[in-house]
Amino acid sequence: MSPLTRLKTIGHPTPRIDGVERATGKATYSGDVHLPGMLYARVLRSPHAHANILKIDVSKALELPGVKAVLTHENCTVVWGAGSISGGRQYVDEIKKITRQKRYVFSNPVRFFGEPVAAVCATNRHIAEEALRLINVEYEPLPFVLDQEEALRPDSVKIWPDGNISLNAKNEPKPEVYQRGNVEEGFRTADHVFEDRYTTTYVHNAQMEPRVCVANWEGDKLILYTPTQGISNCRHDTARDLGIPDEKVQIICKYMGGGFGNKNQNQDADLIAALLAKQVGAPVKLELSRKEDFIGVHGRWPTTQYYKVGVSRDGVLQSLQLRAYSGMGPYRKNSGAIGGVELYQCPNVQSTVYPVYTNRAVSGNYRAPEFPQGFFGIQSMMDDVAYKMKMDPVEFVLKNMTRKSNDQEPYSNYTLEECIRRGAEAFDWKKRWHEPGSDPGPIKRGAGMAFMTIRSPLGQSSAVIRLDSNGRYTVFVGVTDIGAGAKTTMTMIAAEALDVPMSDIDLVWGDTDRCPFSVGESGSRTTDMTGYAVIEAARDIKRQIAEKGLPKGENALIASASPNPSSEGKVRKAFGAHFVEVEVDTELGRVQVLKYVAVHDSGRILNPLTAESQIKGGATQGIGMALHEDLLYDRRSGQPLNAGYYGARIMTHLDAPDIEVIFIESDDGYGPFGAKCIGEAGIVHAVAAVGNAVFNSIGRRMKDLPITRDKILGALA
Repeated sequence: MSPLTRLKTIGHPTPRIDGVERATGKATYSGDVHLPGMLYARVLRSPHAHANILKIDVSKALELPGVKAVLTHENCTVVWGAGSISGGRQYVDEIKKITRQKRYVFSNPVRFFGEPVAAVCATNRHIAEEALRLINVEYEPLPFVLDQEEALRPDSVKIWPDGNISLNAKNEPKPEVYQRGNVEEGFRTADHVFEDRYTTTYVHNAQMEPRVCVANWEGDKLILYTPTQGISNCRHDTARDLGIPDEKVQIICKYMGGGFGNKNQNQDADLIAALLAKQVGAPVKLELSRKEDFIGVHGRWPTTQYYKVGVSRDGVLQSLQLRAYSGMGPYRKNSGAIGGVELYQCPNVQSTVYPVYTNRAVSGNYRAPEFPQGFFGIQSMMDDVAYKMKMDPVEFVLKNMTRKSNDQEPYSNYTLEECIRRGAEAFDWKKRWHEPGSDPGPIKRGAGMAFMTIRSPLGQSSAVIRLDSNGRYTVFVGVTDIGAGAKTTMTMIAAEALDVPMSDIDLVWGDTDRCPFSVGESGSRTTDMTGYAVIEAARDIKRQIAEKGLPKGENALIASASPNPSSEGKVRKAFGAHFVEVEVDTELGRVQVLKYVAVHDSGRILNPLTAESQIKGGATQGIGMALHEDLLYDRRSGQPLNAGYYGARIMTHLDAPDIEVIFIESDDGYGPFGAKCIGEAGIVHAVAAVGNAVFNSIGRRMKDLPITRDKILGALA
């Protein structure tokens, strides 16, 4: 591939424009907001996995000096629309049209341990916490179910009257099905057929900044300071749920401390703070504890995956079938999809995924929501097929990987093979990979690989640029920054498009009253969509300069753009391959990552400094998901046992290995200067690569995440 044309600003390592403020403590996060007369709120949560609330007495709490208001299901019937979206990610504007399976801010019955039962606001946090202890709730405990397969048994408790299969967009309790060709005919004609089962667990986003928001009403207008990944989405969702016009809600998010999907849309904490503030006529701050954040927000859905694979005698895929179950908790906050079948070129494919209700913590967005768990299952399965066919896994992948999207639509460009071959060479695959379990001694090494494609879509967003007579450009964009450096990226794109230094540009972000619509930082869309809008606005203002000249005096030129580009029938995806070497102590069950090579085509790399960090961060999260993380439940009580960083064994800097990142830059002619998805790309195949490396090390296939010491020792016993 020929090298890309070098640009002036784009492509050069650039520190973040807000780095000094963040590092020195000058940045104002939502938790730093203090308003005159502000009250403090706390939430009482259910101690049961499933129960009817028979009676709730708040009288003693209200009598406590300093308590200003108490909300329960008896005096608050607001529906949290984004908390349970029938049909997955179908954003419902007319929430009243959803007739079944509504999620209220305070629900009765409660359907998981930690579901909000009441909220109190008081003059300080300690009084609010004391008030929670004075609320008397009489529960009728109900049977509960924690496992997604068990929930579909005929004798299982029904979490909803419709049953435990989540309703689709048509309000039907049916699985999500994709198919092409005829899988049964494919299995009949295949030379070899393999079947197996894989499971993944609930993994929490574990962002550093917990959920915190401050709500304040100025007349009939709500001002909400909240860490959100999309100020436009949060405003619309909040206005819809409260039954007020969008323009009566202002969302402010100047700085935030990470999200990974945990802060997408609005949250119930936003609504609780807003409702309390409305009732008492004063600002209210609500901050969740770390444990509350782990059980009360959402994480990645656990899955059970059954695969059936048919291949010819030369190792070419003939038929591929997936039957799977996603544990959504008791509300469907996302699709429950399981990615992976799209990775392979195969004439006969069938995927049937059941999004299932359970009485566990709710599942939702977490960095590449449907991919790490799905890629672990299918790429472990394919690695095992290669092993049983006596094939090198890399050669098996090169023979069977996707060449067209769903074997039909062309990609906007295609570099997957280059990613794999480049990674194998940099990793020295032929030297490190060996017969599984053949390394002598109790300390065994092994090599594994996995590959990925992930969406990099185009779509609508907006940007405004103002040029004053002093020569300064002000760029208005609705982005927030959840760790990927969006503010810096938008400034770099503007500088390149305007052909001016970054020092000539001021950026305005994170305030719905000042900024235009942005798609929000989820789905790796911000750079592709809002970045392109910045380019279009820059073109507009350059045209105005050419026609009118530079502004003088108090005059200014203002350009706006709301493009909605398409890739003209081509499917736009990023590509990548990860190669991992692990060391397993077979006497202790300990796994250590020794070498990690990540090769990615994310289009043109706009800021190498941030891009490399994004891949490293995603891979590190994937390693944690593979080896450590799981929210464990007591099967007798339905209570989570290890909520929090320490209990769930979240990766730390001491656990993170050195990760070598190699970018293969390309420009498919779309997006801002050819840039593609990068925020989610680093995590999607990391889990599978680690799992395959463990198999190569010990010769035992680990089919259930996480790959903990007890599972390794049990497999080797």
